[in-house]
Amino acid sequence: MGTTGRAAHILDVLITEFGDSIKRDPHAFSRKFRKMAASPFAFYRGSASVFYADMTDEYTDDAYLDELTSRVWIHGDLHAENFGTYMNASGALVFNVNDFDEAYVGPYTWDLKRFAASVALIGYGKALSDEAISTLVTEFGTAYLAELGGIAHGGDDAIGSLTLDTTSGVLHRVLQTARLSTRVAMLDVETVIDDYDRRFALMEGRTEVSPQDRERVIAAFQDYLHTLPGGANPVEHHIKDVALRKGVGIGSAGLPSYNLLLEGRSQALENDVILYMKQAQVPAVARHITDERVASYFLHQGHRTAESQRALQAYADPWLGYTSLDGVGQLVAEVSPYSADLDWDDVNEPEELRSIMRDLGRAVARMHSVADDESSHDLVDFSTEESIVAVVDNDSSGFVAMLVNFAHQYGAQARKDHQTFVDLFRNGRIPGL
Repeated sequence: MGTTGRAAHILDVLITEFGDSIKRDPHAFSRKFRKMAASPFAFYRGSASVFYADMTDEYTDDAYLDELTSRVWIHGDLHAENFGTYMNASGALVFNVNDFDEAYVGPYTWDLKRFAASVALIGYGKALSDEAISTLVTEFGTAYLAELGGIAHGGDDAIGSLTLDTTSGVLHRVLQTARLSTRVAMLDVETVIDDYDRRFALMEGRTEVSPQDRERVIAAFQDYLHTLPGGANPVEHHIKDVALRKGVGIGSAGLPSYNLLLEGRSQALENDVILYMKQAQVPAVARHITDERVASYFLHQGHRTAESQRALQAYADPWLGYTSLDGVGQLVAEVSPYSADLDWDDVNEPEELRSIMRDLGRAVARMHSVADDESSHDLVDFSTEESIVAVVDNDSSGFVAMLVNFAHQYGAQARKDHQTFVDLFRNGRIPGL
C-alpha cells in the first residue's frame, strides 16, 4: 500500500532533506528520528525542512512582505529552545538567540512564524488554553514591533542586550546560572591532566584520531586562523590535542565533528580553550530561496554559517570562524563554558511566560536589526528595521493577529504531522532505516 496525501508529502520532504545522510549513517538517523518521535515539539525542531516546504506551498502569505523584507538575514530555525547564554567578545554574559546553523537570507516573517508556532506547541504541551497561547504570541509580536520601532527611530546605538543588568526573573536566573560556570570546571570534565599537561578525556562519542586525520585537521585549523580578525597567536593557538566526535543531537545526526584543545591566552592550565570544527550543512530554508545573489555570496556552508552568525549576533564569539576539510565547509567555534539554556519545563506561571515572551520578542528584533546596511556585511545593504517598520505600516494589530492565527493553525498542523511521522517511522516506511 503506497503512502499518499500529507504522509507522502512529509516523507518526500524528509527524504529530500536527509536521504543521503541516512545512507551514510542510518543508525544515527534512527536515533535522531526516535528523538523527534518523542513529542510534537521535538518533531517540529527536527523538521524545519517540512516547515519551509509548507511556507512556499500551502501556507504562502505575502502580507507584510515586500522586495526588501523578503531578503533579510534570518535565523532560519527560530523556535523557543534556540535561545541561551553566551559570553560575547566584550566579556559580557548575554541571553540571546543561539544556534545559527540554519541561518540564511529570506523573508523575516518566516522567523517570526516559526517561533510563533513553537510557542503554540509548548503551550499545548503545558495544557494552556488557546486564549493563553494567543496572549503569549501577542506579547512576543508586540514586543518585537515596539523594539524594532525604537531601533528604527534611535539608530543602531539603540540596540541593547539581555544581560545581568537588563533582565529580571527567569532570564536573569539563567544568566546567573551561566555566571556560576567556570572554564576549569568544564576542562575537568572534558580533559585529563597527563604528564603536566591537558589532553582530551576519551568518552562515549569521543575517540582518538589517527596521525593522518590529525594532520588534516591541523592543516584545516591553520586555514581557519586566517578567518579570525586578530590573526594567529603562537601561544594562544598552539594545539595540544585533537579528538573525533560524532553528532548525536537532533540537528547533527551522524556528522563528524572534531574537538581541538588549545593552549589559550597563557600556558596556565586553567586557560585552555576547546574548539569544535564541524561539518556545515545546507540550511533547510535555502532550498526555497531562489535569489542567486544569496547562494553565490558564500564560499561554502561553513563560511555561510559563520558569516550569518556574525551578521545576526552583535559581538559574536571571538573564536568564530570557518575552514574546509577535504573540500567540505566547516564551522569553527568555541565550546563555551558559559552556556546555559532556558529550561521551559521550569517555567509554568502565566506572568513568567508572558515576561519571557516580551524579552524574546526584543531579542529577535535586535537580531534582525543588527544585520543590515550598518553592519560589515554587504549582502543586505539596507536598513532592515526601517524596512520592516515601513511594511507593517502602523498595522501592528493586524500583524500580531497574523502571527497569532498562524501559531494556532500551524501548531495544530505540526501535532498532526508528528503523529503521521511516528506512524511512518514505527512501521518502517522511511527508506534506509
